[in-house]
Amino acid sequence: MKKYILFILLVSANYYAKAQGYKITVKVNCKNGIVNLAYRMGKDFLLQDSAKVSKTGIALFTSTKKMPAGIYTIFFPGNRLSTDFLVDKEQNINIVADTNHIDKIQITGSPANVDFQKYQAYVSVKGKLLEQTKKAFNASTSKADSVKNEAAFKKLNNELNVYREGVIKGKPTSMLAVLLNALREPAFPTKVPLTLNDSLENYYFYKNHYWDGISFMDDRIIRTPFFQPKLETYYRQVMSQSSDSLIKDIDYKLLLARSNPEMYKFLLNWFTDEYINPKYMGQDAVFVHLYQQYHSKGVSNWLNKYQDSIISRRAFMLMSNLLGERAANMEFVNSAGKVNALYDVDAAFTLVVFWDPNCGHCKEEIPRIDSFYRAIWQKKGLKIYAVLSETDKVKGAWDSYIVEHKIDDWINVYQTKEMVDMEAKDQRPSFRQLYDIAVTPTIYLLDKEKRIIAKKLTLEQLNDFLEVKIKNEH
Repeated sequence: MKKYILFILLVSANYYAKAQGYKITVKVNCKNGIVNLAYRMGKDFLLQDSAKVSKTGIALFTSTKKMPAGIYTIFFPGNRLSTDFLVDKEQNINIVADTNHIDKIQITGSPANVDFQKYQAYVSVKGKLLEQTKKAFNASTSKADSVKNEAAFKKLNNELNVYREGVIKGKPTSMLAVLLNALREPAFPTKVPLTLNDSLENYYFYKNHYWDGISFMDDRIIRTPFFQPKLETYYRQVMSQSSDSLIKDIDYKLLLARSNPEMYKFLLNWFTDEYINPKYMGQDAVFVHLYQQYHSKGVSNWLNKYQDSIISRRAFMLMSNLLGERAANMEFVNSAGKVNALYDVDAAFTLVVFWDPNCGHCKEEIPRIDSFYRAIWQKKGLKIYAVLSETDKVKGAWDSYIVEHKIDDWINVYQTKEMVDMEAKDQRPSFRQLYDIAVTPTIYLLDKEKRIIAKKLTLEQLNDFLEVKIKNEH
């Protein structure tokens, strides 16, 4: 009786493992080597499993845990040849491949791949016809031929789109529908823009329909090569690049993804990578927001200590120098030995420059800054508060440079060793942290109230910005 019960338990456990796990059998026309099973994550391949080819040409992948659904790739021995297949709910899949005829792979045991192969076969035929029609159009020698070939191309393309829509409507929750929704171009407005309001309506129509058919609660899409490019296009080209707009939209996407841990993880990681070193001035506020609202609250517990420390340090370097915030005061000593505070500078605009007389790039840029200052900026009520970025050990070279290049009418200041020691004793952040000094020269533009209105721009960009700022204020 005990043996019978044990047998029942073993059979049940074995059945449960098969039901819950995966079994991918790959038969190849070779008798040795390693076959790799990988999956897509954004633009990258991540290794799921590896298996040695047996003497009978079989590579077997098994686990008691199911694989997350998505596009998977089999890399055959040598990793020169590969084939893609879909993984969805059914994960007992058989693949028979002749590497001499890689286009004739047979996949059984998976309805998702039956649909996928039908789709690929249909697209292959239509794709060839579309290419032929396109070539015929380009080779047209008369208007009649052009019209004829253009109409043929549109007809074929429409048939392809109708087929795709039919697949999506027929099996809306299938893995193939997920792929086709990711590939589908957003609905484009047909209204002819005659006024600014028309253009805005078209923009909002396109933006509001950009994610049609895509669910941020379905993580299958992140294991495809299509989702990340779509995400990049949306946040880099479709969305307004103002930090407030980005933050609002990002918070909404993360709220949608909250019930799906893998999607949530993917999105938060991507947003963090995208804005930790932003492409546009002011977008560092997006990264600081991500840190304060998400990372600092422990939601990104998948990060290791090193990754977490990088994010934390970067956030603290940026918190005190965001656009619109009042710049941290500096009470340093000028070249005459007297304390000259940043907040004591009375000017419509203050240009704060952190530089080093021994820095090669500074030697090029400081004279250029002075040229802009004397030719344009000084007349507009701007003053320069120039801070020695190194310790007072280079004070001699600093004094010489100021005299030699005749920038002694700038407010030139440095931090004495005593000031540095007192700062460390009081555990106060240094100006390097407060102003995120990673390279020199580093430049900030402040308004009359010492709020940061521009930072880390080229001199030409800074000059253009100043012109616009002054024009808008008058």
